[in-house]
Amino acid sequence: MASVRKVLVFGASYGSLLAVKLLGAGHDVTLVCRPSTAELIEREGIRVRFPDAASSERVEVDSRHLPGRLSATAPRDVDCADYDLVVLAMQEPQYATREVREALRDVAYARIPCMSIMNMPPLAYLARIPDLDTGALRHAYTDPAVWDAFDPACMTLCSPDPQAFRPPNEPPNVLQVRLATNFKTATFASAQHDAMLQQLQADIEEARFPIGNDEKALPVKLKVHASLYVPFAKWSMLLAGNYRCVQPHSVRSIAAAVRDDATQARAVYEWTAQVCKRLGARDDDLVAFDKYAAATASLTAPSSAARALVSGSTNIERVDKLVQAIAAGFGMQSDEVDRTVVLVDAWLASNRGAAEARDSVPIRAVA
Repeated sequence: MASVRKVLVFGASYGSLLAVKLLGAGHDVTLVCRPSTAELIEREGIRVRFPDAASSERVEVDSRHLPGRLSATAPRDVDCADYDLVVLAMQEPQYATREVREALRDVAYARIPCMSIMNMPPLAYLARIPDLDTGALRHAYTDPAVWDAFDPACMTLCSPDPQAFRPPNEPPNVLQVRLATNFKTATFASAQHDAMLQQLQADIEEARFPIGNDEKALPVKLKVHASLYVPFAKWSMLLAGNYRCVQPHSVRSIAAAVRDDATQARAVYEWTAQVCKRLGARDDDLVAFDKYAAATASLTAPSSAARALVSGSTNIERVDKLVQAIAAGFGMQSDEVDRTVVLVDAWLASNRGAAEARDSVPIRAVA
């Protein structure tokens, strides 16, 4: 390995997946998370469970047995000095909270290269797309000003294709991988930053993980692509599957959203792919619908966006609204995408109304 890299990861849930791959490759990782979660990770590390193709079972990786060093910290305690790379692994609304926003501002001012693995691409990354009016897209973000301090040359986007979740009734330092595909990252605008990505790709490829008395290669790799548009392949998946989990009064699994009405799902998927092509993507940057549809057979739970709406969230990532706005700039429109946007808007409005009602209930004195 050429040199040990220090990587700061915002988000200890989904971020643990990439973190454990980096740790297995010998690099040092600091996870930014809630204070209670940071204390737990400092004591016990993280556990990530991968599907093992050889045994058809799951194997668990314990970060304490890996060559890289793991630490964790709360957002208010982040010191971004000396990090080689920052990974943005929280969901987009979380960056609007005061402490996270302040930590992110320090990262922007330090001009540390950032790789986002959010579903929602940072506006600073979209600023790298030729002729795209990012001003017309700001309404899709919880707080677009969060991204204003970033130099687009220091931002890249990595498609969060692997599917993972925190198992119920388990501590927050445990993550389980449901769909073990690869992270696909676009390059930076700098050859020096790209050399670092290439190093991380090679190191993760070569890493072996202690499983029982053996050492194994495990799925989920980092793949570097020269095209700015490769990470946009996820948009078709999100709009055809994840957001269409949302129904007027309930939610459904990703598998049901795609497979119960495959004709409608294909139409949304291919329409979104056309939006990506108008931006500049080529066919080989994208993923064919049939390949995606086959992969959804294992996605038997609602998407994280749908689950968040059911749990009462007042803000979620709005890739549906972002793609709708980009398409409008090209004179493109989809009735099904419009219907989905309206449904998500309605759920959020209801959740916000319920939250305001709870906040306005007076506290009664106890006699």
